[in-house]
Amino acid sequence: MPTPNTTTPQPKGFRRAVSELDAKQAEAIMTPRFVSRRQSLIEDARKEREKAEAQAAAVEPGEALVAGACVDKDGKAVLSLLFTLRGDKPAPLSRALKAFEAFEAQIHHLETRPPRRPQAGGPQLECFVRCEVPSATLPALISSVRRVAEDVRGAGDNRVLWFPRKASELDKCHHLVTKFDPDLDLDHPVPMLADRTFAQFSQDIGLASLGASDEEIEKLSTLYWFTVEFGLCRQNGEVKAYGAGLLSSYGELLHSLSEEPEVRPFDPDAAAVQPYQDQTYQPVYFLSDSFSDARDKLRSYASRIQRPFSVKFDPYTLAIDVLDSPHAIRRSLEHVQDELYTLAHALSAIG
Repeated sequence: MPTPNTTTPQPKGFRRAVSELDAKQAEAIMTPRFVSRRQSLIEDARKEREKAEAQAAAVEPGEALVAGACVDKDGKAVLSLLFTLRGDKPAPLSRALKAFEAFEAQIHHLETRPPRRPQAGGPQLECFVRCEVPSATLPALISSVRRVAEDVRGAGDNRVLWFPRKASELDKCHHLVTKFDPDLDLDHPVPMLADRTFAQFSQDIGLASLGASDEEIEKLSTLYWFTVEFGLCRQNGEVKAYGAGLLSSYGELLHSLSEEPEVRPFDPDAAAVQPYQDQTYQPVYFLSDSFSDARDKLRSYASRIQRPFSVKFDPYTLAIDVLDSPHAIRRSLEHVQDELYTLAHALSAIG
């Protein structure tokens, strides 16, 4: 009969310091790019945009505008231009229009307005011109307009900025390869996303960022930090943590519920501009009356973000639907009607 093993089981070993990792693992988490959770994809996207702008600047300015014009079979080109004029009105505008007249351009649409971002240097006027001109004269026309105007650029008809609408399109905008150690990855609080309400709350922030300005995205990422990562709420009269960062850190969880940090009522406008860091415990947390209260306030905040369109997630195609036309909204309403039919049928079955 085999002798039972009475040896006390040893706890499974794990690495406690960077020095215990091999060279590749240590490099993966100590590279400056990954050393801080504060590192934002917004900064990476901004660097990519600056790189693209630098490459575009190396191209002859007129070439891009000529390439963007629509040329028909008769040799006519339809060109949409935006440019800025300086000086007292109407002299600068008159000189610009004479440039179009000199090249026999037929103007279809003309608008003027004060610039959205005025700069020093006297009165300014931003102009939009859509015209039809012989394609052979396009380079000369653009060159002539540049002599009397500044910031001459093409104006497309698209109101919706490009953003990934499917998971497969993330490869077109995400140039980082995130590095994880398998053991460290076990601590991530992914199971929280199995809760439908929490997952939808997290997704609402992501949807609100699509098409928003960089400034608004920075604010939304800060809101994500103080809610999804480090949010507090009341439940049955007690303060509870719902932030994933708190629930995955026993030390910070105790810290957040102690008397040491400052706990403020959750106000999205205030939380969106609250500075934070990730090197130690947070000095400030935001407390909601309930998780539903945090969700409602966040949705109200997101509804005030200026965008020429709205978006929704389609769970059947796993894609983002852009609601920028009556047809798109009608199609989305059909999905809602289908859901209502299913619920009505369920109620009738219960009754």
